[in-house]
Amino acid sequence: MTDYSTIDFDSLVALAGDDEVVTHSYVRDIPLTSGKTLALITLDNGRDHTRPNTLGAATLLEYANTLDGLKVRAAAGEIHAVAVTGKPFILAAGADLSKVAEIPDKETAKKFVQLGHYALAKLGEVGVPSFAFYNGLALGGGLEIGLHADYRTVDASAPALALPEVFLGLIPGWGGATILPNLIGIENALKVVIENPLKQNRTLKGQDALDLGIADAIFPSVNYLEDSLRWADDVISGRVKVKRPNEPGKVERLVKWDAAIGIAAKMLKSRIGSVPQSPYAALDLMKAAKGGTRAEGFQREDEVLADLIAGDQLQASVYSFNLVQKRTKRPAGAPDKALAKKVTKVGVIGAGYMASQLALLFVRRLQVPVVITDVDQERVDKGVAYIAGEVDALLAKGRISPDEANRLKALVTGTTDKADFADCDWVIEAVFEELEIKQNVFAEIEPHLSPEAVLATNTSSLSVEQIGAKLAHPERLVGFHFFTPVAVMPLIEVVKTPHTDDATLSTAMVTAKNLKKNAVITADTPGFVVNRLLAVLLGEAMRAVDEGTSFETVDQAIAPLGLPMAPSALLDLVGLKVGAHVLDTHHAAFPDRFYRSENLHRLAEYGKLLEKDDKGKVRGFDKGALKIVSGGKNARSADDILISLQDGLAREVRLMLDDQVVAAPEDIDLCMILGAGFPFQMGGVTPYLDRVGASERVFGDTFHHPPIAGVGA
Repeated sequence: MTDYSTIDFDSLVALAGDDEVVTHSYVRDIPLTSGKTLALITLDNGRDHTRPNTLGAATLLEYANTLDGLKVRAAAGEIHAVAVTGKPFILAAGADLSKVAEIPDKETAKKFVQLGHYALAKLGEVGVPSFAFYNGLALGGGLEIGLHADYRTVDASAPALALPEVFLGLIPGWGGATILPNLIGIENALKVVIENPLKQNRTLKGQDALDLGIADAIFPSVNYLEDSLRWADDVISGRVKVKRPNEPGKVERLVKWDAAIGIAAKMLKSRIGSVPQSPYAALDLMKAAKGGTRAEGFQREDEVLADLIAGDQLQASVYSFNLVQKRTKRPAGAPDKALAKKVTKVGVIGAGYMASQLALLFVRRLQVPVVITDVDQERVDKGVAYIAGEVDALLAKGRISPDEANRLKALVTGTTDKADFADCDWVIEAVFEELEIKQNVFAEIEPHLSPEAVLATNTSSLSVEQIGAKLAHPERLVGFHFFTPVAVMPLIEVVKTPHTDDATLSTAMVTAKNLKKNAVITADTPGFVVNRLLAVLLGEAMRAVDEGTSFETVDQAIAPLGLPMAPSALLDLVGLKVGAHVLDTHHAAFPDRFYRSENLHRLAEYGKLLEKDDKGKVRGFDKGALKIVSGGKNARSADDILISLQDGLAREVRLMLDDQVVAAPEDIDLCMILGAGFPFQMGGVTPYLDRVGASERVFGDTFHHPPIAGVGA
């Protein structure tokens, strides 16, 4: 086993320089009512709540030295217990991700991982009972600090406890993958380590941590520290016996452990494919954690985490993380927020499925009156009833209160009288995707609106400028393209026409933020960003099929992109008619670059591509569909298809940037991550195209300088 005490960790502090915001370990002795003394370590970086405690090299060394000193005092009988907690509302947010990304090589990465194990393990080695008081935010290494204690309490109001590492291309490598499954059972640990991070980084509240067995006791925030100290005194004195019903026994280790890992592996394969490395690495570590010693587990974590830190996927994940966390807060090209108009009432043109989803989102997020309209009262009533049913479903799930449910339903009304839109500040259409229909509904509604009202279209492929051709005031029209499902997908493409004024654009950006969506401004060009690049993908897929390549080979060819679904599944999801329409639209605009498939139109008429069972599970490809696309004589290899797709994407992205469809490659990556599910670990499409050489092949350069790649050995 690794002897961490022989490693020169001081070199890591020198490497970091003076940039680290050090989280200090402050110690004070707490006299307990039993007459014993508890040494309380408080982690505090001296900053306010906007800069959480983080764990860099200097921080970890100071923490280790502090615990070494307490071990000496414990041996001398001066203290009878040790506890660690954090500054107000925050224990720690783990390692500073930006600093981890700056580690220059694998050797340094391994040393940093070993430092974490060396320091954190000391809490369980002081020779007296050890406690962790989760007084607030505890993420990654912050949560792992507590796993090394003998006992843990949690503040009932703690906002977020989690191990988010696999979402970021890493694994919980400071004991999390080894200790947690042995503390709370393999199935619970899989939820925390794998399932929650892949559900948009879902976190735990205080009660969740208690229920899972991460914490042994929970106390309200008003007297949290005092209650935790009193409880610790009771534990030390034997008045409280801690029971852990979720700790795995022999039966779980022999029977359930490997089975649960196997089920999780199948789930991962179906949901994310095999490209992301970190979830599978975490699974392997957790599988091995059912036997052996902690020290052996820590050594495995050292090796795996060092490899991941030095690899491409960590660098790509950090790039993606910064885009989503930072660039979305300062969108390129957004006018001053002060220009935005207030939205106090929303009008939705249309009462079908998409329009009703939009109405539901607007009323939930903005909490303002929403009125919907359609061609007849029956459709309007159906739309209002759908929205009410969705509100009731939220109530049944406990996500809203009865009072809020009643309030939301009261805010939604329906009408066939366009005059009822007169006091709307924001009017959005979600009618059939046909230019003349959209032009006419706006032309009909405009005379009833106030001069200040903003008009928005949810078109996915039509020209926003042309949609406004019949408007008296086209300057107040903006594209506002959602992705389905509306409640879940975080992106809105805000489309600026040559006429859109700054007040309208600012209102759109502020409204998107108030809807809790991320907005990227694009020019008014076919497909905007996401659908234009997906048209490249679908076009290359259908070209290969038309030439005689099987759908299976095409799906296999495109799998290395790590997209959430294969081309065949994407066509099935969006609909064959929609897929054909997307390709037609792009082929009409750019006939030399986008492929149009007559076979896809035949499939759309046939109406089916995949064979499914009664529960909707895919069995394979429909035989009739395969017959329709048969006949090609020039089948291509998976490698050939992938290279063609990579080059096609690189060409199109370069042209989009040259034509100023968006401001920068980062905006294209943001759109593909948030709108198409492009994996965090790939870093968006442009770093991927740089890494695989497509950028160099197509235009003799790279999108990023230097390319976003790992540091290797």
